[in-house]
Amino acid sequence: MEQKVTEKVHCLIVGSGPAGYTAAVYAARANLKPVLYQGIQPGGQLTITTEVENYPGYPDGVQGPEMMVHFEKQAARMGADIRYGLATKVDFSVTPHKVWIDEDKLVEADAVIIATGASAKWLGLESEQRLNGYGVSACAVCDGFFFRNKEVAIIGAGDTAAEEALYLSKLCTTVHMLIRRDKMRASRVMQERVQQTPNIKIYWNSEADEVLGESRVEGLRIRNTKSGDKQEIPISGFFVAIGHQPNSGIFAPFLDMDEAGYIKTVPGTSRTNIEGVFAAGDVQDKIYRQAVTAAGSGCMAALDAERYLSAKGLA
Repeated sequence: MEQKVTEKVHCLIVGSGPAGYTAAVYAARANLKPVLYQGIQPGGQLTITTEVENYPGYPDGVQGPEMMVHFEKQAARMGADIRYGLATKVDFSVTPHKVWIDEDKLVEADAVIIATGASAKWLGLESEQRLNGYGVSACAVCDGFFFRNKEVAIIGAGDTAAEEALYLSKLCTTVHMLIRRDKMRASRVMQERVQQTPNIKIYWNSEADEVLGESRVEGLRIRNTKSGDKQEIPISGFFVAIGHQPNSGIFAPFLDMDEAGYIKTVPGTSRTNIEGVFAAGDVQDKIYRQAVTAAGSGCMAALDAERYLSAKGLA
């Protein structure tokens, strides 16, 4: 028996990081009466970040969770209907589009903005999670500044890890780079740049055994994957660059995605391959992954949704 629709909305926003909240601000100002479901992590990745110094408008910096509270309050003040709840299933084969919240509440929406973000992949060490935000980071561009003139370590072997190691090399005295195998996955040009940078020290066949420190990172114990030998290096920051996983699984049956699961959008827009469905933020951006770019794409999604709804005579 088909489930009864419990609610019908004009504009449904799924996700509550900078992209989702910004989309809510613009959609509310356009009188689209947006309903936003915050998802499993209200505020997104910034809620597990400490100080944010690279977002415009905060000259003294701001704590990540505090900034997300500001975003949420602004969206609410504009009139966005912000709710707890996780999208667990969708059906984009029909219009209005169907989205199930927490498995049992069915919402129909004329336009859907997906802003579910991406999650950093972690090693799974207890010490890594305990010291996350206290020297452990998954974003060198976000947090590298805090380790100026200090020694840091980074683990990863792809282009992103190479780019972040090079970025850190301009700020830090030494970058200890751990490669799990005897070769890198990064493109040849990136490998050459890393290997030619004098203050990047590469550890082949090496993995992180334990992040050292009680209240913040003080060192790293590494293990050779071939010999099993262990050694400790004193560092102030540990960067995990083994990739991100876009939170896009439930949309896979309907939306075009790349091989990593990032939602494809029409270049220069937030439009997906399904009419009336838009994507913003890290769920469709594997290149920049910054709060400010996510917010910008959230603005784009709301404007695209407004134009779509107007053209359809729905707003």
